[in-house]
Amino acid sequence: MKSQSYEVFFKNSALKEFQSLPQKIQQKVLDAVQLLALNPYTDLLQIKRLKGADALYRVRIQDYRVIYYIENQQVKIVIIKVAHRKEVY
Repeated sequence: MKSQSYEVFFKNSALKEFQSLPQKIQQKVLDAVQLLALNPYTDLLQIKRLKGADALYRVRIQDYRVIYYIENQQVKIVIIKVAHRKEVY
């Protein structure tokens, strides 16, 4: 049985936030996104569901957070925010 990988999309605002990050953090975000595409529920990334928003998840990358939701029917992940933790919560 071949597992299907998820397609990852950045909202325009999240893409701009991503591009403004330091280069080292950008690479770590890309690495995390690749893992998410293989398994959006992986334990390797310490994914947490956001309180008060049932469908939103976050991945921690040092002091930065990647906020996303999963559309299982379309097999895609939509990243809606990439920012420093003080700007996310």
